[in-house]
Amino acid sequence: MENADVFMGLHDFLERMRQPSAADFVKSIKSFIVSFSNNAPDPEKDGAAVQEFLANMEAAFRVHPLWSGCSEEELESSGEGLEKYVMTKLFPRVFASHPSDVKLDDQLFEKTALIQQFIRPENLDIKPTFQNETSWLLAQKELQKINMYKAPRDKLVCILNCCKVIGNLLLNASIASNENPPGADEFLPVLIYVTIKANPPQLHSNLLYIQSYRQQSRLVAESAYFFTNMLSAESFISNIDAKTLSMDEIEFEKNMESARALLSGLSADWDGQSDQSDRNAADVSTAEHVDPKHSSFNVSNDGDSATRDPLSVTKTPSLSDLENKGAIMLLKEDMVSQVFRDYPYLFAHVGDLTIDNIEDLLNNYKQLVFKYVCLFKGMGAIPSPLPSSQTQKLQHRVVTDKEPGDTRSVEPNDDSKEHTREDDGSNKVPLLQEDILESKLPQDEAFSAQGGGNDETSQ
Repeated sequence: MENADVFMGLHDFLERMRQPSAADFVKSIKSFIVSFSNNAPDPEKDGAAVQEFLANMEAAFRVHPLWSGCSEEELESSGEGLEKYVMTKLFPRVFASHPSDVKLDDQLFEKTALIQQFIRPENLDIKPTFQNETSWLLAQKELQKINMYKAPRDKLVCILNCCKVIGNLLLNASIASNENPPGADEFLPVLIYVTIKANPPQLHSNLLYIQSYRQQSRLVAESAYFFTNMLSAESFISNIDAKTLSMDEIEFEKNMESARALLSGLSADWDGQSDQSDRNAADVSTAEHVDPKHSSFNVSNDGDSATRDPLSVTKTPSLSDLENKGAIMLLKEDMVSQVFRDYPYLFAHVGDLTIDNIEDLLNNYKQLVFKYVCLFKGMGAIPSPLPSSQTQKLQHRVVTDKEPGDTRSVEPNDDSKEHTREDDGSNKVPLLQEDILESKLPQDEAFSAQGGGNDETSQ
């Protein structure tokens, strides 16, 4: 189903579930979810139970009048819709539900965070011909999206997109250098390197989740190949040592210790800033309730403060201060062009952009706004929203640009929101309590396995 319009399949599935003749299906699905959720977590039994339920339901679809005359593609779409619905509802119950998986997630994330501080492509025997760290950033971004979604297929698509970007880049590099087409020996080391640099949280749990709850009949062919490579990458990283990195043991340990010191220092700096911000907020709160005549900020006869405001010494720098400091550092170090080469749209003009750039630009915008708001919140300030006129125009575009029947959520990564439909007055069964299948799917057609790839990949 990798080439089908999966979103429309979900929409079709939902519409069928609204029909009166689907009442038994609705009842069975809701009953399974409630019963499953009430049982204690058991990873082995849970996966088998879900697989069996999904297979039985799909078999029932095939002989039901609602799907009479449907093509195989339409039946596949309904199966995808069923899987997405069921697993989105069960996600809080089954994802990282076992303490051992949580522990492995933490260990893998911490080890990867250390290794990414010093690893180089040469450590994985990646040929200079195939080294392209700037373009690999796109593959990293695709893999880092894996926690934005809850359905197994959506998470798998993030892995597939990551792998397709890598395969595209390797193929282009081999063509440019007149070498043989790259195989597994060239692909896997790059995937390992990209995974280390991306270091998505809960990677182990994500892979286990896909393995357990993605319908086995669909985890085949290209999907199975790339997913198996990702499992191999996880295993390699978990067992990484000096030998696997073609590095001297003493050098490896020295690099690990340096990485620990670096990350510990960053953590200490962050904790210190957080503590200081909390103290400053407390001081401000206290100062607001102090009687002015007893305040320590009274001015003495010589015009100086009798007791200096402690905030004037330990004041948290403003965003403007931080921006100015960073700009000065960039100019002094003559690194402007080097730093901004990782942001391909910064110097682009309107005429340079294509329709294929919209999704990536939107994702970049959302990440930028999120970081912007977090910075303001961390400083105890209030971020400035878009002017109301611009917000209204944006909302108007979002509504008017939707096609009839398009129920996608405005936020592509918000699988947990409940959506409601207006009653059209017909005799239809409530759509599984108007649940949560409306989120946008990751686009698995975004990257072609042939040719030069999309605009960003080829940059």
